Amino acid sequence: MKIKIKEKKSYLEGVCIEDILDSYKTPLYLYSQKKIFDTYKNLKNNLNSEIFYSIKANSNQAILSLIKNCGAGADVVSIGELKRALSAGFKAEKIIFEGVGKAREDIEYAINKNIRLINAESINELVIINEIKKNLNKQVSVGIRFNPDIDGNTMEKISTGKKTDKFGISLEKLHEVIQLIKNLKFIKLEGISCHIGSQINDIKIYEKVFTAMKNTASIIISNNINLKHVDLGGGFFVNYKKDEGDLDLANIGNLINSIFDNVIYKISFEPGRYLVAKSGILITKILTTKKNGGVNFLITDAGMQTLLRPALYGSLHRIEPLNNYSENNIKYTIAGPICESSDILAKNIILSEQEIDNYLLIYDVGAYGSAMSSNYNSRPSPSEILVHEDKFAIIYQEESISEIIKRDMVPKWL
Repeated sequence: MKIKIKEKKSYLEGVCIEDILDSYKTPLYLYSQKKIFDTYKNLKNNLNSEIFYSIKANSNQAILSLIKNCGAGADVVSIGELKRALSAGFKAEKIIFEGVGKAREDIEYAINKNIRLINAESINELVIINEIKKNLNKQVSVGIRFNPDIDGNTMEKISTGKKTDKFGISLEKLHEVIQLIKNLKFIKLEGISCHIGSQINDIKIYEKVFTAMKNTASIIISNNINLKHVDLGGGFFVNYKKDEGDLDLANIGNLINSIFDNVIYKISFEPGRYLVAKSGILITKILTTKKNGGVNFLITDAGMQTLLRPALYGSLHRIEPLNNYSENNIKYTIAGPICESSDILAKNIILSEQEIDNYLLIYDVGAYGSAMSSNYNSRPSPSEILVHEDKFAIIYQEESISEIIKRDMVPKWL
């Protein structure tokens, strides 16, 4: 996503960013509605498959409503996300409930809402679902998330498809699962899924995953089970370094067509990051500058409480000044205000010389930005704004510290 400059002012779509900053404090998340819409359209056209948005990437109700209006379903991993999806208007038959740890009451709630599929991630979970349905005297459609033991060659903290990862049921137990399904009277297996991790950029890995799932589906069907859905996960690569150079979706689409030619079930994907990452910009103000041990620090009001990814994963987001007037370039380390040494947003990046009260733009934060933010150090969560053409709207209002304090419950004896 690019910011346009007109008469020394910066614009997201048709909205002047400086005008927003006249009314709202930083740190501040801005989202482009057009970017989300265009990304969804491109994904849908290339994959020609059902799309279920992975809500954990960004669960703001306005973002959910926008993606629902695009035509997507919802992929949820908690009872809270399920309630968010229903509140945003997703139809129950377009919601899939994933998650490695579902409580019994969560499963019962999902069953009563008649969602499309509850994807079990363990044999124990299948038994629990069957017990709950027996008590309700009603058969339920389920899916099974399998673990194909395929390495996505991504970073360890976002790997989910190796046999040592906690997710899914090992494909080694496929025949055991099939036999169990036949013996569980209140369960009807209608779907299978897998997800091997995020930031997958190798077409050969997609080929391995698709082939494994095709073979798994064939074995299940050969056992007289009427399989209706095969979900191939998400994890599409997003380039955080520049706007160009993302995954070639046309290659993925061609691979789908060649491997899943003339199958009797529907193919779906569950992208999260890919749909929203590049739609978001985080604006932060420089609070102070300092030099320690030869390092030029810019201390900003956004930190790991606002954007956790750099501290948690070592991720690097593109950072640029809002207004770039100086011709003198300096190597900076961008650090947040949090009392933690890991509160570093970027190290050794070249920016034009900056001063106190200047603003920085941190790009591609639409996914796992606001969703992972916190009130650590008792700092309020940032406001969020959605931009559409020449207008904008607050979609999350910053909480005051007074509102945060009121959430705590002090016992009467104190």
